[in-house]
Amino acid sequence: MRPELPPALGPRPVFFTGGTALRDVSRSLTRLTHNSVHLVTPFDSGGSTASLRRSFAMPAVGDMRNRLAALADRDIVPPAVLDLWEYRLPEDGQPAELRDHLRRMGEAVHPCWRELPDIFAVSLRQHLDFFLRRMPAHFDPRYACLGNLMLAGGYLEHRRDFGPVLAFFSRLLQTRGVVMPIVEESLHLAAVLDDGSRVVGQHLFGQLGQHIRRLFLTVHEPDRDSQDTTPCRPGMARTAAAYLQGASLICYPMGSFYTSVLANLLPAGVGASVRAANCPKVFIPNSGQDKEVCGLSILGQTRMILDALRADCPDARPQDLLQWVIVDRQHGIYEGGCDSTALADLGLRVMDVDMVCPDRPERHDPDKVARLLCGLCRKDAP
Repeated sequence: MRPELPPALGPRPVFFTGGTALRDVSRSLTRLTHNSVHLVTPFDSGGSTASLRRSFAMPAVGDMRNRLAALADRDIVPPAVLDLWEYRLPEDGQPAELRDHLRRMGEAVHPCWRELPDIFAVSLRQHLDFFLRRMPAHFDPRYACLGNLMLAGGYLEHRRDFGPVLAFFSRLLQTRGVVMPIVEESLHLAAVLDDGSRVVGQHLFGQLGQHIRRLFLTVHEPDRDSQDTTPCRPGMARTAAAYLQGASLICYPMGSFYTSVLANLLPAGVGASVRAANCPKVFIPNSGQDKEVCGLSILGQTRMILDALRADCPDARPQDLLQWVIVDRQHGIYEGGCDSTALADLGLRVMDVDMVCPDRPERHDPDKVARLLCGLCRKDAP
């Protein structure tokens, strides 16, 4: 039997991801490999993120912040650092008072820095200052997350380039993996629904109540007067294609199907890069209820993944883009069922494994999923 490699030399699974569904799996992965790659959706448009995006016309950073924290080395990074990184301002305060509170937090004498080692305190405070120096007079900071503001500050300081700020925080937090947005432009998620109506804004996708006919990206912002939703198809981020080329495995993981998985596949170049990658390609559908899909079956979801990827390579065979659909028939609950025969007709295989928590069918066991995926990784990959 081949001996297990240390995590620093572990495989390089690449995930199309967003939100929190993969957070616990990401933490489990750090015990097996330090080389996982997380291509994250930057299209969120709800809550405090909406205020940040409206003020600076920038991509959403919340999912990147969340994934950096999940991959952080907790044996090195003090808990107080991650607590501050995830700290949120009150949701019900007055904006003017909260802006003053933020400014006070930016001062070195503020109590929030006392428990942090100097290297962390100085670095985090510097990035908060990057934001405070640009904070608009009427910025609404209710429920704002400090980590988001620090990422935004670094992004703006580096002339709207995520590369330097993500590299900096990856080193500071000793992240055991790579986190990057799938695109660098400020875009929003939009859809044409079954009844022909259109919606703009990721925050609306959990309450659609009907199937999506077409998913696309647009530069037009939610809640603006204009009804124009002109689709656009930017190229994927510059380094994302290189990570896909060197992947040990490509995973379309569990998570909100449209906003966390399918949205990542919309930029130009994704399908061609996936097709060119010489590694296993797997889909892990949600178990339990995903309010975004309105009962869409695993077969229906699989077809939507393939259709999105084929925008780049219409002649690609299904197995060029996806080979395995992984389910847990014993413990999982799959809306619309899992039609193995129809999936086989597409040239795909169904893998039935124990990975869903028996007492919580909406939750995958993170350790089991991490071990499964690392075990499937291409053996000659880094």
